[in-house]
Amino acid sequence: MTFISPPLVRMPAVRFNWALAAAIALHLLLVLSFVAALLAATGRAEAQEIACRGDNLVEALARDNPELLAGIREKAAEIPNGNSLLWRIERDGSAPSWLFGTMHATDPRVLEMSEAARAAFDSAGTVVVESSEITDLEGAMASLMTDPSLTMLDAGTTLQSLLEEADLAEVEAVLKERGVPITFVSRMQPWMVFSLISVPECELARRAQGVSFLDKQLADDALHGGKTLAGLETLKEQLSVLSELPLDVQAQLLADTATLGDLLEDVTATMTELYLDGQIGMIMPLVEATTIESGAAETGAYAEFEKNLVLKRNHTMAERVLPMLEEGNAFVAVGALHLPGDEGLVKLLRERGYTVTAVR
Repeated sequence: MTFISPPLVRMPAVRFNWALAAAIALHLLLVLSFVAALLAATGRAEAQEIACRGDNLVEALARDNPELLAGIREKAAEIPNGNSLLWRIERDGSAPSWLFGTMHATDPRVLEMSEAARAAFDSAGTVVVESSEITDLEGAMASLMTDPSLTMLDAGTTLQSLLEEADLAEVEAVLKERGVPITFVSRMQPWMVFSLISVPECELARRAQGVSFLDKQLADDALHGGKTLAGLETLKEQLSVLSELPLDVQAQLLADTATLGDLLEDVTATMTELYLDGQIGMIMPLVEATTIESGAAETGAYAEFEKNLVLKRNHTMAERVLPMLEEGNAFVAVGALHLPGDEGLVKLLRERGYTVTAVR
């Protein structure tokens, strides 16, 4: 069933499930740095601060469509382990460890961790992040750019050749607003351009000015504090999730995102507020319910991408983190959407014999 709440009536028809695009922004560490580098290269990394905009859709729904909001809350309540960012991990024979959900953002409120999370971090001997390569993002990006299969289109293929005329016009218009000529990105894979227009300008501006996102701040603090730093994935593994997506699906993501307008800012603002409240289980039900869905979202390619983006990586992380948990006294910080759900990290670690308890 499609739900259209009053605050979103202004948006045009959208052909894909925005929840998938929102998941990309929340899940992949290096996307933010790639697009910040693109803006810097085009001279758009201005010194002045760009104010973040966007309305909190929860507040709008509470005012204009409380029945829809009640349904969203009911769906969120059914998602296991969706109401805490910090979890204590225990098992006989090992010192306790911690699991913390991050948001890959530079928002000052996100960077200001709770007292409980900061105390857990300070007490840990080992800090585990999604990828330890984030401590040298410039070097990591330089290394990744030597593999054009991750970021560039094959010879003879351009962005213009992948998009229909109307879609191309929409994309060009959004890029123009960000000061990026389409000729600058025409040989890039659509996922890179999609990322560029889906991340709010205020976030990009802070990143271009050198402000760390939360995961990088934790990794840097760990090294400066003499802690052991470990990673669960390589950045190449993360980007491969995007670069291996079929080009027609990449192009669809790009074209559809270009039509969303101010809703992009609204979704980001809403996800941030839900994250700060620890209501991780609310994020995807709310985004799905307040977005017009269509057949494109149900294709096998989209479903496979969603599985690889979240579920497959959850299982990989759960296996790779076990040696750190056996040693104990670890602070494990990964994207918050990896924690809840039937195949989330909290449940997967419980299935491996650990007691995992929410800390609120």
